[in-house]
Amino acid sequence: MEKINIYAVSDSLGETAEQVAKAVIRQFDLADFDIKKVSYINDKESIDHLIQKASDENAFIVFTLVVEELRDYMIEKASEYNLDAVDIMTPILFPLVKKLGLAPKNEPGLLRQLDEKYFKRVESVEFAVKYDDGKDTRGILLADVVLIGVSRTSKTPLSMYLAHKNLKVANIPLVPEVSLPEELKLISPKRIIGLTLNVENLNKIRKERLKAMGLRDTANYANMERIFEELEYSEKVMRNLKCKIIDTTNKAVEETASIILDYIAENEIKK
Repeated sequence: MEKINIYAVSDSLGETAEQVAKAVIRQFDLADFDIKKVSYINDKESIDHLIQKASDENAFIVFTLVVEELRDYMIEKASEYNLDAVDIMTPILFPLVKKLGLAPKNEPGLLRQLDEKYFKRVESVEFAVKYDDGKDTRGILLADVVLIGVSRTSKTPLSMYLAHKNLKVANIPLVPEVSLPEELKLISPKRIIGLTLNVENLNKIRKERLKAMGLRDTANYANMERIFEELEYSEKVMRNLKCKIIDTTNKAVEETASIILDYIAENEIKK
């Protein structure tokens, strides 16, 4: 049997056409075949060139072209050269148009754009987990935003929320007995967000945290004098760093995140 040549053609990367071609070809016991991915076919001249090459190899064409004019032209030219060309998208697209009563966008590369956004979000979430709670201060230099504050000022939930907005966020706890990471002095103050909370609320939150852990709420962690000391230290650090300070008292995570996102947009600090 002669070698089977398949062209997987697209106005974007061509991964969909390629995967369909691979799935179909595996339904046969063929040892000699070649699937060639052809990306970014966006004009008639490119189609002419492709058709000529396919004709020379007597190739089979599988394509995903969202622009109707180019789809029709591909079918027309393939017919002229007596080539088989299969349009993957139209059999699904047209019934949906009829059912939904909506016109398609006819924009190439939308799937790739969605995939890129998804993987960017996953990357940001993984970053937030890796550089949570000062685990690795090297993350400070890599982050879009660094959150600093004493324990229970919503650093971790804010980091995760912002990660889902495609931001790489590191967070650093401020503790009087622990030296400040040197990396904080190496980045722009505009990339640092200081989080604070009033004494009463912080005391209440920490007591609840201790109870949830099965510990007595009289521990030093929830001691008012200790909380005053930590907050005074954190405010001094934030003033020295000249960073933006947000009081998270009675604010939901979404509300604080919105303030941070607006600040980022205003200062264009996202890398």
